[in-house]
Amino acid sequence: MTSQADSELRKRVADAEERAEQVVPGSDSDDDRLPEQVREHRTKQINQGASQEPSVLHTLLSPLPPRWRNWVIRGIFTWLMIGLFCLIIYVGPLALMFTTLLVQVWCFKEIINIGYSVYRMHGLPWFRSLSWWFLITSNYFFYGESLVADYFSVIFSKSDIMRWLIAYHRLTSFTMYIVGFVWFVLSLKKRYYMRQFSLFAWTHVALLIVVTQSYLIIINIFHGMIWFIVPVSMIVINDVMAYMFGFFFGKTPLIQLSPKKTWEGFIGGGISTVFLGMLLSYAMCQYPFFVCPVEYSESEDSFNYTCDPSPIFRPQEYSLPETLANIFALMGWKKTATIYPFVLHSIALSVFSSVIGPFGGFFASGFKRAFKIKDFGDVIPGHGGMMDRFDCQYLMATFVNVYIMTFISETSPQKLLQKVYMLKPEQQLQLYNMLQDSLIVRGILQP
Repeated sequence: MTSQADSELRKRVADAEERAEQVVPGSDSDDDRLPEQVREHRTKQINQGASQEPSVLHTLLSPLPPRWRNWVIRGIFTWLMIGLFCLIIYVGPLALMFTTLLVQVWCFKEIINIGYSVYRMHGLPWFRSLSWWFLITSNYFFYGESLVADYFSVIFSKSDIMRWLIAYHRLTSFTMYIVGFVWFVLSLKKRYYMRQFSLFAWTHVALLIVVTQSYLIIINIFHGMIWFIVPVSMIVINDVMAYMFGFFFGKTPLIQLSPKKTWEGFIGGGISTVFLGMLLSYAMCQYPFFVCPVEYSESEDSFNYTCDPSPIFRPQEYSLPETLANIFALMGWKKTATIYPFVLHSIALSVFSSVIGPFGGFFASGFKRAFKIKDFGDVIPGHGGMMDRFDCQYLMATFVNVYIMTFISETSPQKLLQKVYMLKPEQQLQLYNMLQDSLIVRGILQP
């Protein structure tokens, strides 16, 4: 009986797909929308990673109920990811940047694959090629100017070709985009206008979400690895602790988009994130490797990870509120507290990661529900796709960058020197003379 019903469903889907593809050119249905049955059938073909179980673990954990089996598999791969993350941190900032780029590409691939599964168009081979072309163009635009010119200028200024590419970077980026734009217009076919423009918009939204945020992540790393590690860890802590509190104590649903999310998990995860985030921040502030900006040293011809830490990473003494100070005085304690300023900044980061960060996950949940899929992919057993793990991270990266630029960032001599290195030798000499004359006039230097 069941096999007969499945056979009838497949036949109806096949008929609907055939009707969707066989549209008479010039008719009112040139830009038809995909029937709901077709969309559901196609999205079901996407691999669902959270339900994927490695054969070895499936055999070992087969006596457990499905709920606990998923909990154990999810826990195992969570610790594996944390271990891999620690190993990448140990290698250094460049390894973190390279990993960010890999994650960006993989997340983009998962989003584009969903679009291609939903709006699959026979005989139109250009969608994937165009999507990857726009990804390359976006990365070249973002990384080619800011990162190369601001952080790697000393290296690339030694090459005339690289000097030319930096000087005409925006023109080159715009030309690359125009090539993709014209390519897309030339690829339009009358029977598929609606789907092609839907995919074009899909690609640009994916670029906005993935490329822009990954670029901000790398900018944050250049300010010091602590600005990457602490926010990422806070999202992980919040996700894990919210899952744990929800798993054991959750009873009150939080939001319809994610039925498994509960208020108990949301509140428990938030409180845990604040306290554990402060402890992590305190521990990392004591190591220059984590707090020093990533800067290229021309004298050593390599990147320098040592520095005189910024004041926010040095212990500062703060006066306690009068009531609290009096209580401390009665107990024979000091009326002041010595703390790293970054630990106080971490409170703002942890509150955002606990209150607003989950909405990145809710957004992803809404996206998946719109297309009736459970996960973006199956690369991580028990978790789903790469995008399932990094949906909240991208939102957090934007906040951290805004926070740094608003409250932390300041112009440093090293950054100005990077700009000077990009000038021609005669321009550098002219700048030197102008600066020397100005310092003499102001009495800072003797004539």
